[in-house]
Amino acid sequence: MKQSRYKYSALKLLKHGLTHGDWPRMWSSNELNSSYDVIIIGGGVHGLATAYYLAQNHGITNVAVLDKGYLGGGGSGRNTAIVRSNYLTPEGVAFYDRSLTLYNEMAHDLNLNVMFSRRGHLTLAHTDSALRTMHWRAEVNKLQGIDSSVIDPSEVKKEAPSLDVSSNTRYPILGALFHPPGGIIRHDAVVWGYARAADHLGVHLHQQTEVLDILCEGGEQSNGKGPGGKVTGVRTNKGDISAPIVVNCTAGWSSLISNMVGVDLPITTHPLQAAVTEPCKTFLPTVVVSGSLHVYVSQTDRGELVFGASVDPVGTYRINGTLEFTEELAGHVLELMPGIAEMRLLRQWAGLCDMTPDYSPVMGFTSVEGFLVDVGWGTYGFKAGPVSGETMAETIATGKTAELIQSFNIERFSTGDLVGEKGAAAVGH
Repeated sequence: MKQSRYKYSALKLLKHGLTHGDWPRMWSSNELNSSYDVIIIGGGVHGLATAYYLAQNHGITNVAVLDKGYLGGGGSGRNTAIVRSNYLTPEGVAFYDRSLTLYNEMAHDLNLNVMFSRRGHLTLAHTDSALRTMHWRAEVNKLQGIDSSVIDPSEVKKEAPSLDVSSNTRYPILGALFHPPGGIIRHDAVVWGYARAADHLGVHLHQQTEVLDILCEGGEQSNGKGPGGKVTGVRTNKGDISAPIVVNCTAGWSSLISNMVGVDLPITTHPLQAAVTEPCKTFLPTVVVSGSLHVYVSQTDRGELVFGASVDPVGTYRINGTLEFTEELAGHVLELMPGIAEMRLLRQWAGLCDMTPDYSPVMGFTSVEGFLVDVGWGTYGFKAGPVSGETMAETIATGKTAELIQSFNIERFSTGDLVGEKGAAAVGH
């Protein structure tokens, strides 16, 4: 009897799989209106989260999200989906911890399984200097109420048995910053969840809609602090759209978009490469990061190892993989886990990262009235998606910069009030 029921359910599942044309779409396909209250450029997790929280938290639903490709086709679909909050500065810790909280609640809030997996996060220290930085970060984390501490090599071995913690290696592991709340999440599910929820609330999602220019009126400010003027809408490959508020939520092209209104961003764009192996039995229960070796690795629920490194040293817009990256990555990973030498690498890819001088984002208002930015995310934008959307929505709705992002304003680069996150963000996935 059990066998027949199983066979029936399997056949039923196959039947539904082959007749998926009758399934409802996750979000609607709408005609482009001639005007909106808010236009968001960029259909990744940041743009979609901003749209969702505008509608959910503030009742602003006359919103359009524009993407020149498809939703989640940029950095949101090209990252390694690691989330954590053990940053270096008090501003960064508070910001990313709120994002981690939202990730923990996301499956319930969006009514979609985003496959959040709390794994724990190890940042390895191979030198005395690195170990001092780990202690520094741990104390900042503790003062902010974050679960984070420095552990010795024996404890590292307990958390990640596959790591070589012996003292006769080229890069001995002297300790690690251990962050239990860290983990991984299904990045495409996050994009789909925000898109579906925003659509259900009335937001219009427009794919294959490229912004060619941002329309403004007015001119140069007399105080010399920016181009001035006022946003009136955007010009797209499908026509002009009027709107009093335009938000730049792009990655890779953030400088190009901001240049359309004359706002200069202190950003350079670099590729960030990643790779994945064939699946195997689960043996790596935690996320492992080594800043000294410029590598990070985690294992998916399907058993693949996902690797990444630091950004490419030369700024380009290339998103193809390179043999140089593969060779260097493999060498460094084998320094940490020599037991995986026989595993095969299946594929590699790259995404574009907008790097700022202090490794922190640029968020909030600009000198052009109605033009806001949520850019400059470097290698850590996916971690910040939920809180970025929440705070940008609050900023738009209230007309006042949300408290959590006040330190990330664009003026800090002229006043010198930088938020230095390099010690926790350069490769610290």
